[in-house]
Amino acid sequence: MFPLLKYIFDMIALLCWFIVFVLIEMVYFKIADIYNIIDKPNHRSSHQTLTIRGGGIIFPIALLLPLFITMQQSWLLFSLGLLAISLISFLDDVITLNNKVRLFTQSMSVALLLWSVPNFSHILLLIFLFILITGIINAYNFMDGINGITALYSIVTIGTLFWLSNSLVTIIPDVFFISLLASLLVFSFFNVRKKAKCFAGDVGSVSMAFIICFLLLSLSVKTGSFIWILLLGIYGIDTVFTIICRLSRKEPIFKAHRSHFYQFLANEYGLNPLFVSFLYAFAQLLLNCAVIFAYKADKLLVAGAGLFVFLLIYTIFRLRFEGRYRLFTAY
Repeated sequence: MFPLLKYIFDMIALLCWFIVFVLIEMVYFKIADIYNIIDKPNHRSSHQTLTIRGGGIIFPIALLLPLFITMQQSWLLFSLGLLAISLISFLDDVITLNNKVRLFTQSMSVALLLWSVPNFSHILLLIFLFILITGIINAYNFMDGINGITALYSIVTIGTLFWLSNSLVTIIPDVFFISLLASLLVFSFFNVRKKAKCFAGDVGSVSMAFIICFLLLSLSVKTGSFIWILLLGIYGIDTVFTIICRLSRKEPIFKAHRSHFYQFLANEYGLNPLFVSFLYAFAQLLLNCAVIFAYKADKLLVAGAGLFVFLLIYTIFRLRFEGRYRLFTAY
């Protein structure tokens, strides 16, 4: 009976938060129209029409609003980091900022995130985590290039973490997961369509990556395992493989581009962008199942094998569809 009651209360809470974020999103659309916060198509774009930028502003609000209501003082450092990185990303959506300002704020936010999670005192481990989290945040931002991919992939990731928080070890209170999922569902309504009403913008993709890094780090501390990084494995495979290809072509890896595999499939190969987004989200869901099974069965090699299988399939398909010349030769 109690699980049933919890399910009912969760659904009611999800509906309430959904309504709240619909209202916030509609207000933001009005503001974006007034101040011309619009994404205009260019040679790297996967869209051809003017679209509102920054719709993902509800993601940081989805964590900060219940945080303010519950007054979780232990999250002060994390919330400051999230607020800072979200504000600077939103400003970058509105007016292109100097890279040094953006990177400095991002670095300070990551430092606050690491400071907010206990049990990390070894300097080399802190340096490694700082580099890893910074890389994940930027990779998540680079992967936000077609309709639906950030929304669907994030739903899978946050949904998996929500399930783990209820079945394995509590990561954060359920209210935060429910609020985050509600914001993702609202954003999906406006974004997961052929002609999107809005894009996540840097504020959406960067803040979501920051939140996910915090959740993964907290889960790793509580379980004593870093296997959970594989919950971002599909994005990791595409990002690392693309970086290797760009280095082989002697291209600056930090320069904006559209040479990820998902971009090739949606833009050059002509697959429906929504199908590609669903494909990436579904692949990550399958990998998540392998990771959870491996952890619960105490067979970590299963998770490694699962990642290797996806890497092998990804490599074969990418070589088959794009070819070695396009991947490794300057063009």
